Amino acid sequence: MLLNDVKIGFALTGSFCTFNKVIPEIEKLVAEGADVYPIISESVKMYDTKFGTAEEWKLKLEEITGKKAISSITEAEPIGPKSLLDIVIVAPCTGNTLAKIANGITDTTVTMAVKAHLRNQKPVVLAISTNDGLGANARNLGMLLNRKNIYFVPFGQDDPVKKCNSLVAKFDMIIPTLKDALKGKQIQPVLS
Repeated sequence: MLLNDVKIGFALTGSFCTFNKVIPEIEKLVAEGADVYPIISESVKMYDTKFGTAEEWKLKLEEITGKKAISSITEAEPIGPKSLLDIVIVAPCTGNTLAKIANGITDTTVTMAVKAHLRNQKPVVLAISTNDGLGANARNLGMLLNRKNIYFVPFGQDDPVKKCNSLVAKFDMIIPTLKDALKGKQIQPVLS
């Protein structure tokens, strides 16, 4: 198994339209022997959408991982002092979460999990999904591309004609990205 006993914090934020691509990647991580801890943002915890209810998503994550979802700032804070995880991935990582991480804002479960984990100088992987990655969030993306212990799942424009500023990660590249990040390497190419 490729990731036997690796402790992975897997954080989902509110890009609900990508969950059908992200959830199978969590299943693959578990199949590869990873010990996956689900972390959900307040949006994922609260909002029912046309893609599913909040409760359905939470239960699905808990069923796949066998663990209760971390769903509050106070539940996420011990990740740092207890050094609970080897790596954290935020997938999907919305533009809102990307901006908060880039600017050191810790007011959500996911941003607390990232901050707490980074204090231990351990890797964080971001799999972006944002309609303004080449717009208002381009600055934040640039800042994080240059930050220590932050790694990106390869990404590209998902619809350059209708949504020219939109960027989405290649979610099927999560496992190779995690493996490289655990070695302190950014998978290449980042832009695809």
